[in-house]
Amino acid sequence: MYETRHQVAMQHDENLQRKDDTKGTAAVVNAKAPANIRRALGDIGNVVGGRQSNNPDGQQAAKKALPQVDRPITRSFGAQLASKKVAQEPSNQPAKQETKGTKGNELPDGHPARMKALLNNQNSKAAAMLKERRGRTLTATLTARSEAACGGLPTQVKEEVLPSIDANDVNDQLAVVDYVEDIYSFYRRTEAQSCVPPDYMSRQTKINHNMRAILVDWLIEVHLKFKLMPETLFLVTNVMDRYLSIQHVERQNLQLVGMTALLIASKYEEIWAPEVQDIIYISDKQYTREQILNMEKTMLNTLGFNLCVPTPYMFIVRFLKAASSDFKMDMLAFYFVELCLVDYSMVKFSPSMLAAAAVYMAQCSMKEKETSWTKLLKHHSGYAETDLMECARKMVLLHEKSREGDLTVVSRKYTLEKFGAVAQIQAPSLPILQ
Repeated sequence: MYETRHQVAMQHDENLQRKDDTKGTAAVVNAKAPANIRRALGDIGNVVGGRQSNNPDGQQAAKKALPQVDRPITRSFGAQLASKKVAQEPSNQPAKQETKGTKGNELPDGHPARMKALLNNQNSKAAAMLKERRGRTLTATLTARSEAACGGLPTQVKEEVLPSIDANDVNDQLAVVDYVEDIYSFYRRTEAQSCVPPDYMSRQTKINHNMRAILVDWLIEVHLKFKLMPETLFLVTNVMDRYLSIQHVERQNLQLVGMTALLIASKYEEIWAPEVQDIIYISDKQYTREQILNMEKTMLNTLGFNLCVPTPYMFIVRFLKAASSDFKMDMLAFYFVELCLVDYSMVKFSPSMLAAAAVYMAQCSMKEKETSWTKLLKHHSGYAETDLMECARKMVLLHEKSREGDLTVVSRKYTLEKFGAVAQIQAPSLPILQ
């Protein structure tokens, strides 16, 4: 075991003391210390056994009382040595010595528990001083002054917790409750890609918006006779409008574009889609099979085979669910949004806007509905009541003239009992909002 500097210094002092006692006689053992060993410094507070006195006898007693160790004496190690020394004291000496001015239940200064408490107290004081010093940094001071100059930080208003409209569909796997919010968030971000320029018809030289209205009115009637799904009808008009906004079409091929759009949408949405021969039959054999298949290839290549687009149907079913609607209200909403499919001026509105305005119109038409647009509908649609006014007022005009002229398929369709005969309901008077 290597000797510590403290032990070497003590050995050196003992040799010098022997040399002084023998008064320089030759019998003394050579006590020459190594040249690289310096004399130990004075007491720095880490010597076990108390402070050494100036008395040589006291120094000698302290040296004898100091235990021999083979490691540096730290605070914790010194406390351990002090506790061992107290334990080794004779039993006739009192174990506890009360210091002057202390209570009888306190521990002596050399007790390990008291030393540990003192160390913890010093550490807590040092931590408090460090925390206070950090709190007085320049950044903290400038931040406090800025907050005072601005009147303090703005208080955060807690958002109102709205009830979940999917609580009853937790056990329905087809409702995908865990992902439905993300799905509709994706629809809102991508619906602009499915929209067409509101003036695209002005770039067509052979057709106009009246021809388009006649074609859509005919497609709605064909959709009804084939008993297709509602999703198919909205995708038909979307595919047709997107193709017409890109490609110039001759007048004699406009119906071919509509029929092919119906075939494409049926293949995408329906389980049992109409066959090509059925499409030829409803067109009174104006087009051949080769013409329809060639137009199908052309339209799909022009649109980049992009058929997964959000339509008004996707939004309207969600908004009706948020409105806690019944069958009659559902039919009213679909009636208003199908009126918009025929009119070219409604192309400028996004699918979510058309769906939200249709639900709003259905609520206004139901006399028993006290509140027209709730916070729940505002949350799921993303539109306030004032945002829907322009689109809703146009729907009122479309409803008023739905029985006039030649384009009355939507009105006749929703006069049937299986659709609730909602077309006979009087158009609502919308509130005047400031």
